[in-house]
Amino acid sequence: MTRAFFILFLILLTACSSEHSKPIKLNTPAFSNELINKKVDSIISQMTLDEKLVQIEGIRPMEVMKNGKFSIEKAREVIPHGIGHFCQFSSSLTKSPNELRDFVRDIQNYLITETRTKIPAIFHEEAITGFATQGATTYPQQIGMGCTWNPGLIEACSNTTRINMRSAGATFALSPMLDISRSVHWNRIEESYGEDAYLTARLGVAFVNGLQGDDFKTGVAATTKHFAGYGTQNNDPKELYEEYIMPHEAVMKLAGSKSVMPSYGKYKGKAVAISDDMLTKILRNDLDYDGLVVSDYGAINLVYKGHKQAESPKHAGVLSLKAGMDIELSKPIAFPHLPEALEDGLITIDVVDAAVKRSLTMKVKLGLLDKDPQIGTDGDLNFDPPKFRELAYKAASQSIVLLKNNGILPLKKDIKTIGLLGPNGSTVHCLLGDYTYQSMISFWWSTPFDPNNPKLVSLHEGLKNKLSNDVEILQERGCDWSAPLESKVTADGLGDDRLSKVKMIAIEGLPQPDLNRALEIANESDVIIAAVGENIYLCGEGRERKGIRLPGEQEAFVQQLVNTGKPVVLVLFGGRQQLVNKFEDTCAAIVQAWFPGEEGGNALADVLVGNVNPSGKLCVTYPATESKTETNYKNGYTDADVQYPFGYGLSYTSFEYSNLEAPASINIHDDRFTIALNVKNTGQLDGDEIVQLYVSPKDPNSTMKPNQLKGFQRVSLKAGDTKTITFKVAPEQLVQYKNDQWIVEPGNYEFKIGASSTDIRLSKTIEIKGDYKILENGRSVFFSLNK
Repeated sequence: MTRAFFILFLILLTACSSEHSKPIKLNTPAFSNELINKKVDSIISQMTLDEKLVQIEGIRPMEVMKNGKFSIEKAREVIPHGIGHFCQFSSSLTKSPNELRDFVRDIQNYLITETRTKIPAIFHEEAITGFATQGATTYPQQIGMGCTWNPGLIEACSNTTRINMRSAGATFALSPMLDISRSVHWNRIEESYGEDAYLTARLGVAFVNGLQGDDFKTGVAATTKHFAGYGTQNNDPKELYEEYIMPHEAVMKLAGSKSVMPSYGKYKGKAVAISDDMLTKILRNDLDYDGLVVSDYGAINLVYKGHKQAESPKHAGVLSLKAGMDIELSKPIAFPHLPEALEDGLITIDVVDAAVKRSLTMKVKLGLLDKDPQIGTDGDLNFDPPKFRELAYKAASQSIVLLKNNGILPLKKDIKTIGLLGPNGSTVHCLLGDYTYQSMISFWWSTPFDPNNPKLVSLHEGLKNKLSNDVEILQERGCDWSAPLESKVTADGLGDDRLSKVKMIAIEGLPQPDLNRALEIANESDVIIAAVGENIYLCGEGRERKGIRLPGEQEAFVQQLVNTGKPVVLVLFGGRQQLVNKFEDTCAAIVQAWFPGEEGGNALADVLVGNVNPSGKLCVTYPATESKTETNYKNGYTDADVQYPFGYGLSYTSFEYSNLEAPASINIHDDRFTIALNVKNTGQLDGDEIVQLYVSPKDPNSTMKPNQLKGFQRVSLKAGDTKTITFKVAPEQLVQYKNDQWIVEPGNYEFKIGASSTDIRLSKTIEIKGDYKILENGRSVFFSLNK
């Protein structure tokens, strides 16, 4: 067994045993800050201004390529002094694993042997669904991973991403995305872990632990994005600190992340890229953060071109550096004007040097400035070995949420004919979230991807793999994904042609939909599986839809299937919740599949036929209307607006909660107290339950939100078995941000155990005694501990 697979085995072995984070081990004696500072200061003291500036800039790999290969002549022309980062270096290329590694090695060899400073570049890439490169394991989109509520699984998956990226010579990821997403209309909701800060923080810590490992020299540096409050209104300090900042802060303090990407948005009217409040006061001062701050792509120049808050690119560069930005990605537009800004006295060299120092500090930690840096792994590389595919299958299986079931699922053994109908039945384009390699290469670069590298398993193929030969599967699209004007490209200057090209990629080789044939099949079938929803061009960054109903004519198509009188199992693919209120009473079952990744077809088929008992729980609230008002379960629900609550998900078995034990009172200065209960599988099938702990203040005048997740635990139970679940809760988890300080308030709090945020099975009021407790150094305890 190789060391990499041994590490993976150990992670899987403990995947569900503990909710709390392991201690940070990234700062070993060899990595002491004193030694790093001395090394970096020595390097900076010998650098020219040109050599400094390139270390805080990034470029695309195409800038040093000719005819698809590295060109040393172009490198000598474009980066004679070196470069800080190569940006999204693999997701724009179609290289095999070995070719990619050798490409990185060629560039690094040039930098080490031909530039005066001999400083290698950081090669960075996207990683929320795995290493975004051709041939690498493609996991479910992050919103689906949020529905697993499984930190151990997420850590195991991101550990494989670490292995793949390091083997190619990559050392830095622009992941995870830790935005709290409360609007289903936001086109980037799919990249998030959902609407809750606690769940997002817990899963984010797991992701970063897996990606970075125990040592930066063998790990991949994580970048948390988008700091902070992106995709929402973020001007309320209480909500900003308590919720939108919490995932970033937890990952910094518990997992040792050292890179942050600010958002494209604004804070208090000012672009975040130049916000001293956000990047210095909050990030560096309040959170005591000492790591790197990298710009989102084009965000600094956007201050000038988009926000109109700078007089020129030069001015934007000066404002961003002064505010706390360190590196300009993915093209040097503003920072090349810094020499002129220095001459004009708009900025001092100390500010530039501070950014350069943070850039080089990261390179030291990653081992790039060692005497003989390890660039990639020798031998033939495989980015999608069987063990990684097994993880992709497990992740997809646990991400699927059963929303409704009248008993039709799992499919009965006497079913002989299945009608697989709808635009997502036999395509792979519904498996892939934004920022997968496949989505990026097709949407951003208008290049088709190979569905067999890695192998992508459609629902049709999965059903054929899982059903016996005497079951006939009749497949027909029946309708297209969308109407001609259903979606549009929103980024200025990109042009509509990009969307038309990715649409052509998605439909290439598909027959025209035949509605009449679909209805014939429906009438001939014992059961209908309606595979509908979104694909890579209907959701994602830069793509907007007009609403959140099923796209195009799909809703009318499903209604025609329902009208046949045959049982309809509605399977929803996509990066967001889509309205199903019309079908809640008429479809026999509703299954939320999200964008389930490369093994999505096999995982879905196993859920449908009963080989896997569904266990996913919603990490978002499922709306019942197209209202654009943000939804947050913590504020309570208006029934008319909610189809399914946060934390909801059905199983093929049933669970009974009993014997809640908790103290009547505790002292506000106690470290932790214990809440315990029994959970019994009272059904006929083995299954997993996700036990959720919520807290509500009993004081009607409390400024705490009325319902908050404060713990969860996934438990596997064989039919008839009972297990005791224990939460170790800290009073500090009840902390609030008020009047610029963190305060824990005494009083009565109801601790509730539920199967969802509204399905509360057990509860007990606990009095927290003592005086108000002020956390002088801010938060340090974020999660309950599980036993």
